[in-house]
Amino acid sequence: MSLDTLTFLFIGASFALYIGIAIWARAGSTKEFYVAGGGVPPIANGMATAADWMSAASFISLAGIVSFIGRDASAYLMGWTGGYVLLAMLLAPYLRKFGKFTVPDFIGDRYYSNTARTIAVICTIIISFTYVAGQMRGVGIVFSRYLHVDINTGVIIGMAIVFFYAVLGGMKGITYTQVAQYCVLILAFMVPAIFLSVQVTGHFLPQTALGATLESGQSVLATLDALSVELGFAQYTAGSKTTVDLFFMTAALMCGTAGLPHVIVRFFTVPRVKDARVSAGWALIFIAILYTSVPGVAGFGRVNLIETVNGTAETAASGVANTGVKYEDIPEWFSRWENTGLIKWEDKNNDGVVFYSKTDANELTVNRDIMVLANPEIAQLPAWVIALVAAGAVAAALSTAAGLLLVISTSISHDLMKKTINPNITDKQELLYARGAAVVAILVAGYFGVNPPGFVAQVVALAFGLAACSVFPAILMGIFSKRMNTQGAVAGMVVGIVSTMAYIVYFKFMGGTKDEMWFGISPEGFGTVGMILNFIVAKVVSSMTAEPPVEIQQIVEDIRIPRGAGAAQSH
Repeated sequence: MSLDTLTFLFIGASFALYIGIAIWARAGSTKEFYVAGGGVPPIANGMATAADWMSAASFISLAGIVSFIGRDASAYLMGWTGGYVLLAMLLAPYLRKFGKFTVPDFIGDRYYSNTARTIAVICTIIISFTYVAGQMRGVGIVFSRYLHVDINTGVIIGMAIVFFYAVLGGMKGITYTQVAQYCVLILAFMVPAIFLSVQVTGHFLPQTALGATLESGQSVLATLDALSVELGFAQYTAGSKTTVDLFFMTAALMCGTAGLPHVIVRFFTVPRVKDARVSAGWALIFIAILYTSVPGVAGFGRVNLIETVNGTAETAASGVANTGVKYEDIPEWFSRWENTGLIKWEDKNNDGVVFYSKTDANELTVNRDIMVLANPEIAQLPAWVIALVAAGAVAAALSTAAGLLLVISTSISHDLMKKTINPNITDKQELLYARGAAVVAILVAGYFGVNPPGFVAQVVALAFGLAACSVFPAILMGIFSKRMNTQGAVAGMVVGIVSTMAYIVYFKFMGGTKDEMWFGISPEGFGTVGMILNFIVAKVVSSMTAEPPVEIQQIVEDIRIPRGAGAAQSH
């Protein structure tokens, strides 16, 4: 059976499964639409949380980032995994006990203010749209390669699929769809990872493969260092980011993870606070399976790519300069990815030889988002493995996109319409607003998927920075500070989101240069600065204004006492 046939079969079967689950679990009430009725078993919720959290950035782009920038990409690994621990231990149980299933709902009630609620809605929508842009772009990349369409058409196909199971099923449909998607994506990531590990190192555990010895006698990591230096790149284990930027980026990703609205809502889909903690533990296990494999997969991909276009790793280890490979001798996978526009070769000296380096003589441009998808083809793995990776990549992107779109629709229908603009709307009307908002959100998400501001992981990193500078401080202070009031929370959120957005827009869209960055902090790391400003402004303003009402202070005191389990409320 041909690769194209297998790919259509795998992706088509997974789509049929997702849509079937959405129809079976169609939401009939706002509680089912928002929190799946609050009755999801912890292990299933753990799988759904892992799928929701491990987006296209984790499946498609993270290993690509690690393979190209080495040590600097450790910020993504440490920030995203550390942030989930922070969320599970520090915030989620208290939010679950508070009983509100959206971030704006918590902020609105904790700070006894519709103004605070509205600002939280705006922050949530900005975060979610930035994040979902990366997911839709990931879907477009997958479809462009495997369905032989351009990336923009691929984005549109992804929009149509998400529409069915996000708009129809709500959180109930999304939850059980994401359980299936986790099973698909983890198989799709780990099967080729094990194949590659055995092929490159002789060991079947990709988690330990970077230290394994190649035929040259050097480890994978040492070989990557030698190859990177020879080709003019920074040493793989050294990196190019400053320690300050690396620290700020890690902190932004960590605190941003803890403030992500679509992950927080997952802790309201289980019956009790205890179940929220248990499902968090399961999610950590499910996430760790993939994340501990990423460095090995990244290393294999980098070595295989360079061997394909620039000679072998053994040549690099011997100290003999690589001279490139004739274009006609490069395997078929190269031309297939050229057709997508994600690999570009320009024969500058008309010698018919592909030359890859970080010099002016470089003839090859590689989009780092293709590394995980192209890895099985570069390594000449069986066609069914390649098709499985395609299905897994789609599952990763669509699972997170659906969760984010639900958060956007919930913020508009529940927090804005029901709680702020028109409290008298019926349950049926609220559900209609939610579905309408989801449709609009899908259209906007598609636009950003067609016009993304960077690589998938970079776009997602910006979303985490926006979450870190806006809602994370408001949530943290709302739980642990009885003195924090409306004025402080509002002022902090506004300063945090505005300063960070301004920095991102200037350096991503207005031509800001690296030399102009404050202390060398990249846009991906500036969320930490915005977060610090948020904390400072909130503290100063709250100390200069009236204390919160006594009943609010009592609520803050009560939610930290480990007794009872407030049920998630839909009204």
